[in-house]
Amino acid sequence: MGTMILYTALVDDAGLFPPTSLHMDEALARHRRDQERGNPVLTHRFLCPASRLDRLRGKDFRPRRIGLIVDTPEVPAFDDLPVDIVEMPLPRDTSVAALADRLGLPEGVRLFAEVTPGKLAITVPDGTGLKVRCGGQVADAFPAVEQLAMFIRFCVDHDVPFKATAGLHHAVRHFDPSLGVDRHGFLNLTLAVCEAVEGRDPAPVLRATDVGHLVRLAQDVPEETAKRARRLLVSYGSCSTSTPLEDLRALGLIEEDA
Repeated sequence: MGTMILYTALVDDAGLFPPTSLHMDEALARHRRDQERGNPVLTHRFLCPASRLDRLRGKDFRPRRIGLIVDTPEVPAFDDLPVDIVEMPLPRDTSVAALADRLGLPEGVRLFAEVTPGKLAITVPDGTGLKVRCGGQVADAFPAVEQLAMFIRFCVDHDVPFKATAGLHHAVRHFDPSLGVDRHGFLNLTLAVCEAVEGRDPAPVLRATDVGHLVRLAQDVPEETAKRARRLLVSYGSCSTSTPLEDLRALGLIEEDA
């Protein structure tokens, strides 16, 4: 079965982002520890806002991989840094192809354009992908199951790679009383992509909260399904790099030393 394939290089380091919002020194120190430990579930890609790139440049330690999150009017120069992914919102009335042409990213750097989940009527050229936001600091930032399911089906049907961000704090979908909303689980999301790859509706798995059911599904994913699902689900950003590992270990889906 393709269980470990599902989790290898799944989690990007988003320690600079809310709700953790680490200072640069703290975030880099944690990332350095993670990099030294080398857990295969982590991508060891450090996500950095464009507005803080100069701050990162001024530090002695440099991550091996950097994901640039564009929060500035223009994309800053980054040719001196190991950036392999650029993520930014897709501007209104702009196609993904037009955005890619405007940015002119160097070879080896992939653009992921953030879109609103739901029914999409866009074309995504080869070499680019989409980004979906699965939550945030307010209840309205969490997309409905049906919206996220439509997004996943679009990506699977059109062979479009995507990244996910925000809200995926734990493996399994659960209710957050502080926001009054159900949080999507990163295991639910991963298995939903597997469901769509096999031609099934991803919505029921996105909605599932039965831990035993989800674990059994995860253990039974065929290897080829897992490979295709993870070619599509590139990774997701997590402000914690320890919680995803703790959750997967607690569910018995990875070994203690994985």
